[in-house]
Amino acid sequence: MIDYQLYCQIKDRHDKDGLTITQIARQLHLSPRTVGRWLAEDRFRQRLTPPRPSKLDTFKPQIVRWLQTHPYTATQVYLRLQEAGFRGGMSIVKEYVRQIRPPRTPTFLTLSFAPGECAQVDWGQFGSVNVGNTRRRLSFFVMVLCYSRMMYVEFTVSETMEHFLACQANAFAHFGGVVGKVMVDNLRSAVLQRIVGQEPVLNPRYKDFADHFGFAIAPCNVAAGNEKGRVENAVGYVKKNLLAGLELTDFAHVNPAARQWLDTVANVRIHGTTRRQPVELFGTEKSRLKPLPAQPYDVGVIRPGRANTQFRVTVDTNTYSVPAEYAGAALTVKLYPDVLCFYHQDKLIARHVRCYDRYQDFENPDHPRALLAQRRRARDQKLMLRLLALTPKAEAFYLGLADRRLNALHHVRKIVALSEIYGPDQTRRAIEDALEFQAFSCEYVANLLEQRQRLLPEPGALHLTRRQDLLDLELPEPNLGLYATDGEPTPPADNPPAAGEAQAARPGEPNEPE
Repeated sequence: MIDYQLYCQIKDRHDKDGLTITQIARQLHLSPRTVGRWLAEDRFRQRLTPPRPSKLDTFKPQIVRWLQTHPYTATQVYLRLQEAGFRGGMSIVKEYVRQIRPPRTPTFLTLSFAPGECAQVDWGQFGSVNVGNTRRRLSFFVMVLCYSRMMYVEFTVSETMEHFLACQANAFAHFGGVVGKVMVDNLRSAVLQRIVGQEPVLNPRYKDFADHFGFAIAPCNVAAGNEKGRVENAVGYVKKNLLAGLELTDFAHVNPAARQWLDTVANVRIHGTTRRQPVELFGTEKSRLKPLPAQPYDVGVIRPGRANTQFRVTVDTNTYSVPAEYAGAALTVKLYPDVLCFYHQDKLIARHVRCYDRYQDFENPDHPRALLAQRRRARDQKLMLRLLALTPKAEAFYLGLADRRLNALHHVRKIVALSEIYGPDQTRRAIEDALEFQAFSCEYVANLLEQRQRLLPEPGALHLTRRQDLLDLELPEPNLGLYATDGEPTPPADNPPAAGEAQAARPGEPNEPE
């Protein structure tokens, strides 16, 4: 089978160049019979090859009827064909389905919002970050005002309900007002259930939060993230512009960097859609926001808990102490993003700063006090544990105390008390310095802590003069006669003896002739 271009070459070599059939076949790498057959034709005629029969031919009308009834995938069509007796392969089914039902490009409408009408919220994730001695997934909350595109970003290491509510409350405080409605996707913190044809079942806690601030909840449809495209684009913008290439060494540094990025980059850039700065449009939108509620909302989430025999409650692999008399009691734990509160029968019994490290123990020194009053030995052991917790070198320091002091526990008790006054870091450094100098005493540790607490005045700057008359100084020669061994001063260097007068020789030294 030859094409039209090759047919023209055969005709040109025969009619214009006068070549024979054999010569044309040799040049074009064709058979002489093929060249002769096409020279006999007066014009080029495309020979149509009848299509090869396919195993799918008898099933094609059925496939068309199936696709007109339901939006089946090619795999579903293939399984139904096998049930109907089809013995062909999967590839020809996919190819035929693609021909009769070409892929459709989705189209979307652009939504418009009035100032203060709506905000969109969403979570984003970006790798992990160091938190203490462990690593946690880094999440960030994004709220975008739909009219001005003003953005708020807050990083967390968890996406639980207390973080979800606290981040939104912080966003409203940042904007200085509340919008009319908030668009969210179907995350568990906002929507509990979606049934086709029915209103979504909202999370009652989030509904209470929305009623407190006075906004309506507008959940998106299932798998319809395009409905909140503003915040979806903002999540991608945070990843590409802020986080890409950023070295996240510690979680404590992430949020300050995000706040600076919002003020200097995100909210002052020229937006690609509005062609104006978000902070400029926010000047119009801020006046349309609802005022913040007079009372703050309690974002704490209540969970049941129980203290073990060591009067500890476990929260997220970490243990927190409660007063010893509540060991074994059923308690109520109230979780905040930064604080944990422990209640017994509506009475607050303990409060701890929440830690996102893992397998750490936190004890309030007052919690074991009642137990230690009953057990003196336990109290002394507790003092030793608190000393050993200050520094890895505390054991060597205690051994030095025991060798040189009659009452080592007296010194231990004072050092532990100093750690409550000056803090564990300063006390640890003082203990290590005392061990280095082999000074085993609580008084020496206290002296080091006190000396380091004193504020020394900063040295002033050294000012150098450039005046030549102050730089050219003339100093007289020093009188070294004051240091003569016989007690008699020698004449100064600037008053030498007169000519012709000999200087008296020292005892035991002859006068040298001139």
